[in-house]
Amino acid sequence: MAEQINIFKRKLYSRILQWKEQSNGRTALLIEGARRVGKSTLAEEFARNEYESYLLLDFSKASARVNALFNDISDLDTLFMQLQFEFHVRLTPRKSVIIFDEVQFNPRARQAIKHLVADGRFDYIETGSLISISKNVKDILIPSEEESISMYPLDFEEFRWALGDTATPELLREAIKRGKPLGDVAHRQLMRDFRLYMLVGGMPQAVSEYINTLNLSSVDRIKRNIIRLYESDFRKIDNSGRIGRLFDDIPAQLSRNISRYMPHSLLGNLTKEKEDSFISELAASMTVNVCYHTTDPSNGLAMDYDKDYFKLFVGDTGLFVTLAFKDKEFTENIIYQKLLSDKLEANLGYLYENVVAQILTATGRKLFYYTFPTDKSRHLYEVDFLISDKDKIDPIEVKSSGYKAHASLDAFCQKYSGKIKTPFIVYTKDMTKEGIIRYLPVYMLPFIDEIL
Repeated sequence: MAEQINIFKRKLYSRILQWKEQSNGRTALLIEGARRVGKSTLAEEFARNEYESYLLLDFSKASARVNALFNDISDLDTLFMQLQFEFHVRLTPRKSVIIFDEVQFNPRARQAIKHLVADGRFDYIETGSLISISKNVKDILIPSEEESISMYPLDFEEFRWALGDTATPELLREAIKRGKPLGDVAHRQLMRDFRLYMLVGGMPQAVSEYINTLNLSSVDRIKRNIIRLYESDFRKIDNSGRIGRLFDDIPAQLSRNISRYMPHSLLGNLTKEKEDSFISELAASMTVNVCYHTTDPSNGLAMDYDKDYFKLFVGDTGLFVTLAFKDKEFTENIIYQKLLSDKLEANLGYLYENVVAQILTATGRKLFYYTFPTDKSRHLYEVDFLISDKDKIDPIEVKSSGYKAHASLDAFCQKYSGKIKTPFIVYTKDMTKEGIIRYLPVYMLPFIDEIL
């Protein structure tokens, strides 16, 4: 039986439409993202809906003949004619779009964008994974006529849409603005809905598998295949397998509750240059979210941070869960069911921390955290995340349990009271407020911009 393909509504569609209307052919659009986040599907759906015709060149499997067409683009009339004959598509000036799918496999095609855009006949959408990896750009000039947008896994709202639920996200927007508890019944259901999202994740293939089978072990199999794909990609960057090991070790590093990722604990003594290169390449793959330690907790977070002091989070919460149980051949349904019902006997604080990192990244934010020494010991206070809020900052502490104790957040608020607008505790209980601290259930966090 052929696999059922689900096309999901994605928020990025409106961003692409905005580019089409505003650019009017003056720039190409590059959609960047990790493998399997849905870039190609979205680009083709957009082309099908918004243009009279489209031509899709998938450079991950294009023939040598097609790839060679971009070695010499001095005669664009001939190039366009050859492409139309090759793909049996009729292109109409200013009414057609050409998609360069997985453009990193043909850097010359990406470089040609400058001349293709200047020609003005058609629109161009590029999709790419590992797009900024050094070997993919070292021999080409990156076209200035290229705009780029980032695509991430489905967020919680898109996940609910995929399940046919358009009401819940809108209700949550209203609820967070009201700022009042939802009550036990609604809260318990919403937490279960969110835990389901945490387990399945936002990779479209995994979401499709869940919709089609309702079997979390089948979903796990899909996620393991994606992880194997990532690990294969990492070996293409560094065949020693060390980048893959850095990725695989993220759950273990977070579970130790240490204040930074320790590459040397995993890989031994690396030169600083090599370590920086590995982390840079891993970040460029967009499979991880990097959270940097800020040196000055103010609204200019991106100006003052220590690039040598960081944490790594997995880019998709579903992949994170699978990585956390990777020691098993497959993650059994019973484990998923216990996670879903919040009955697994394990400290899962790091799972919630990872999904918060994903949520904040999906809103377009860079990730920062802050540590500072306590008065009475060698231990550090740590604030999990900091976000800019106009000319102030909002500290965020993530709690999966024991939410009444928040010494780090209290100490931070006392130390930097003049810089803080609203401190948040993101946790698993209902919404409330104590003093200046707002307590947000984790399912509310995707809608935090409604109150900032």
